[in-house]
Amino acid sequence: MPTVLVIDDNPDVGAALQLLFSLHGIDTRVALTPAEGLRLLGQADLLIQDMNFSADTTGGEEGAALFAQVRALRPDLPVILLTAWTQLERAVQLVKSGAADYLAKPWDDAKLLATVQNLLELADTQQQLQQQRRQLRTRWQRLRERLDLGELVAESAAMLALLELAQPVARSQLPVLVTGPPGSGKERIAQLLHANSARAAKPFVALNCGALPGELIEAELFGAEAGAYTGATRARIGHIEAARGGTLFLDEIGNLPPAGQAKLLRVLESGRFQRLGSPKEVQADVRIVSATNADLPALMKRGEFREDLYYRLNGVELRLPSLKERPEDLLPLAERFLAGRARLSGEALARLQAHAWPGEVRELRHCIERAVVLAQGAEQLDVGHLGLPAASSAEARNLDEPTREQLQATLARHGGNVSRVAAELGLSRQAVYRRLQHHGL
Repeated sequence: MPTVLVIDDNPDVGAALQLLFSLHGIDTRVALTPAEGLRLLGQADLLIQDMNFSADTTGGEEGAALFAQVRALRPDLPVILLTAWTQLERAVQLVKSGAADYLAKPWDDAKLLATVQNLLELADTQQQLQQQRRQLRTRWQRLRERLDLGELVAESAAMLALLELAQPVARSQLPVLVTGPPGSGKERIAQLLHANSARAAKPFVALNCGALPGELIEAELFGAEAGAYTGATRARIGHIEAARGGTLFLDEIGNLPPAGQAKLLRVLESGRFQRLGSPKEVQADVRIVSATNADLPALMKRGEFREDLYYRLNGVELRLPSLKERPEDLLPLAERFLAGRARLSGEALARLQAHAWPGEVRELRHCIERAVVLAQGAEQLDVGHLGLPAASSAEARNLDEPTREQLQATLARHGGNVSRVAAELGLSRQAVYRRLQHHGL
């Protein structure tokens, strides 16, 4: 049962609030002095405090002093101020300093009850979010102790789950297929697998199968003898030989032509291959990590990708989530790309969160790098520096319509302080409360 603490020197006020809240399943403790209230503060989930406690005082200085003490002891505790009109200006100042709300005496029972219930539900949600964040931080710390994560950023449950799966996979010799949308960072996952494998001291070699003409991919992959094709004036080793002992990363594997698919399958099955134009077989000592954003099963049905190769490459599949699936990583990624060179204004932050990011992490990086250049050394990046439209696609939302996940994340960052949440999102406190109610928060 949630507990409300009332600090008011008028016993009738405490009795009236106890009766009101008891009818709605809320436990109420009453303190007649600030000193007594501070002793009971640890039991409270929400505080309702008066602004004056001594006879003939009307300025609200005592309430302000009590609020400061409460903030020092319980910085996240929701506080509602009970004020007479003579202290209204001071109450407004305290709300700007972090108080949840204020109500004038005599209060409206329905309004007070609604405010208290909303704040208690919000506090409960905040506690759950804090617990979830503690659990995520613990998982991240464990991963950092076990894996070389380099500059990888991951605060979302989706990315942590991927990395936890990557840990045993990295230390195996299984071929890995990394899937995910273009620009989501598949090569970075391949590098992570290499860095945490027994092959880490050997080369990591990458080949983009979609960046070369089909007739050159085989030469790049397997190497070629002089005269093996037009323009081949000297022998050259391929990427498989260059990665000897290490890891070969084949990006956009779905673009590998049929002949190359057959030869790659032979490498995976026998561990041997031939350079173009050479009858000599060469032993392959390489782990293959491949990646694609294509639907390989669909390509297989159309006869464009070999089914036997697919199952050879897909020893383990690691699916990299899109930014839409891990919104908690957006701001940490932006801060990583900023590297302390500037900070984001509140409006710029909202615009980043509003954008749909069809180009994924790659688009975010380019956006931040461009903004830093356009800011010309300014300490703060504004909306104009980002160059992002207010509505980038049919999926983009209105800037003053934060998603449920954004509300939860913003609440967590500011410890449930609605005033600070409102400031970051560019909304009024009332607008934030309406959206919290709409999303069941």
